Amino acid sequence: KEEKSKSLKTLLITTVLVLLFESCGIAQSKQQVLYKQVDTISLYLDVYSPVGFNSDSLYPGIIFFFGGGWNGGSVQQFKPHAKYFAERGMVCFLADYRVKSRQGTSPFESLKDAKSAIRFVRENASEFNIDTSRIVASGGSAGGHLAAATALVTAFNEKTDNLSVSCIPNALVLFNPAIDNGPGGLGYDRIGNLYKDFSPLHNIMKGAPPTIFFLGTKDDLIPVETAQYYKTVMEKVESRCDLHLYEGEGHGFFNYRSIDNYHKTLLEADRFLISLGYLSGEPGVGGKE
Repeated sequence: KEEKSKSLKTLLITTVLVLLFESCGIAQSKQQVLYKQVDTISLYLDVYSPVGFNSDSLYPGIIFFFGGGWNGGSVQQFKPHAKYFAERGMVCFLADYRVKSRQGTSPFESLKDAKSAIRFVRENASEFNIDTSRIVASGGSAGGHLAAATALVTAFNEKTDNLSVSCIPNALVLFNPAIDNGPGGLGYDRIGNLYKDFSPLHNIMKGAPPTIFFLGTKDDLIPVETAQYYKTVMEKVESRCDLHLYEGEGHGFFNYRSIDNYHKTLLEADRFLISLGYLSGEPGVGGKE
């Protein structure tokens, strides 16, 4: 009962502070930068700088990719996450990318854009005061696929990119990611036999970045067995993969609208980044859990 009371109190404090920052607009400074131009299509990153930003310091960076089956979605999905991690001392990016409903594109263009976004951040790290040894990729569902694929998939690079700049993040924070695109997996109907070069599960290699993986046990798109196998393969190549299962939860359970699960997964992601040395102190808005 005491633990439950503490948890509810923590949730209430965090929620109130986040809402306060949202309403006052003083928690982070936001800017928008163009990271890619494809014909007439302009793709932007929404950037949230850390509170108390110091131009003489270097900060970890995190890039979020929204979900939506490579068909749609919005950068607004991870805005609460970006605001939180900016408060914790990270430079946060919300990456737009091409999707079928807006640009008539395939999942392959989405992946090219995700890689371009990370290359842009890495190549311009000095402009954002980012430590290039602490760049995190994150996303949910199809966006989780994109984050994982930037780390594991070598194919599908934009020809106009500076390919000498690595698109591989140093760590991954994945929310019910579509990591299996093979037969029976998510997206196979659009990807076909190219899944061998597109699916993160089929391209895990030695040196894969440390990963935290969140999944609900009632997810109707990502089977628990797939996540467990992903963890097994990651550990076989001696890479870290922390799998967190949430009993009875479905797809998208981590989003801000599900405030309790949002809070739980956010703090676990924070603890994971602390364990890597990317963040310090205690997890929670204002440094208090």
